[in-house]
Amino acid sequence: MKKILSLLEIITLIGTSTTSLVACNTPNEYTPEELAKLKEENKINTTNQTIRDNLEWMASQESPFNEDKYYYVIWRGNKNDNWRIVKFKHYNDNGQKVIDNYDIYKLISSNDEKKLFNLFILKEPVSYFWLKKDDGTHFKSVYRWNLDTQEPTLIIDDKGNVKFNGE
Repeated sequence: MKKILSLLEIITLIGTSTTSLVACNTPNEYTPEELAKLKEENKINTTNQTIRDNLEWMASQESPFNEDKYYYVIWRGNKNDNWRIVKFKHYNDNGQKVIDNYDIYKLISSNDEKKLFNLFILKEPVSYFWLKKDDGTHFKSVYRWNLDTQEPTLIIDDKGNVKFNGE
């Protein structure tokens, strides 16, 4: 009887550990209320009302790159690197495009024939870090400029905060 109980305990522990491990790798899915709150919290702190109204923080669950707009991605290769900011214009075309390079890392955007978009970091030779699965180690923020007019210039200050260049 003791052997059966011990065997059941081991199976339970293994099952619990596996479930926890899978749960840790699940990307955040926000409710509409949580998403609205996060968008407000992640607005760029600026007195320029045009920027505040039209520079939108994007959650990874939104498939943010489904429009031909300018986007800003704040990213880094590993947790010891400084944050980098890159601006790019997204076009709904198929294929992959290298947006930025840093050391052995490449920031890549990718569309498939169904217009599904992926943003990921390739670490040479073959490690990938996906926006939708990142825990904040490699991707800090993604913003979309919602106007067709001149997009703002954003910078990262010495504390890692994103700011409008001019304030």
